[in-house]
Amino acid sequence: MAQDSLANAVGTASPGGESPATRDAIVVERVSKWFGAGPARTRALQNVSFSARFGEMLYIVGPSGSGKTTLLSVISGILRPDEGRVLVKGQAIWDMSADQIAEFRLQTIGFVFQDYHLFPRLTTAENVAIPLILRRRAWNDAIAEAMRYLRIVGLADRADLPPMKLSGGEQQRVAIARAIVSQPDLLILDEPTASLDGETGRAIVDFVRKEILDQTRSIVIVTHDARIDEFANRILRMEDGQIKGVQDGDSIVGD
Repeated sequence: MAQDSLANAVGTASPGGESPATRDAIVVERVSKWFGAGPARTRALQNVSFSARFGEMLYIVGPSGSGKTTLLSVISGILRPDEGRVLVKGQAIWDMSADQIAEFRLQTIGFVFQDYHLFPRLTTAENVAIPLILRRRAWNDAIAEAMRYLRIVGLADRADLPPMKLSGGEQQRVAIARAIVSQPDLLILDEPTASLDGETGRAIVDFVRKEILDQTRSIVIVTHDARIDEFANRILRMEDGQIKGVQDGDSIVGD
């Protein structure tokens, strides 16, 4: 499929054109990213364009090494692209200073990393409460809210344990609780069900959809888990650092 036709199917704004429509939570315009230097230099993302809409759960799928996690890092303000532009809620995040990006991310984005990034010296409840504490919520209020979300993900009885005392699946659920405790406008999850059994994974994604998703929020998920496909509004397919197709309902558009 021609690049312009695929871009239209994916739902991107035209680079250099009008401001993104209010329905777009994220607009990615012709983003490329390289790693390394000299002969070892490799391109992780090549001319990627797409949008994620408010009110939708968008999946990004593809083989390992296709650039999915790199793309998540770029749109969440963690990894600066070498080319292109990223708008989140209409704001060009890579035009901001480092401090502005950090504050914007704190106030706007919840992120579940593939390797959890839990703090080993904190309890489970304290890990979940971190986003609220950074937003200057009173300690007792933050812990109480963290406990509510630990009950939701089935880990209230692990609240006083450090992460090292939890299984991989339990750590995954703690990371998800931490990402959603502040009710972010944009929730980004990198393989959120990788360490979960099918029933628990489906329950978590179903909860995230019901509890977080509304017409003012957007959820972007990288996943290999076909068991949760039914919850997606659209599915983007990536290969070799490029978007190759978009699935919307029962139809697939792509090469």
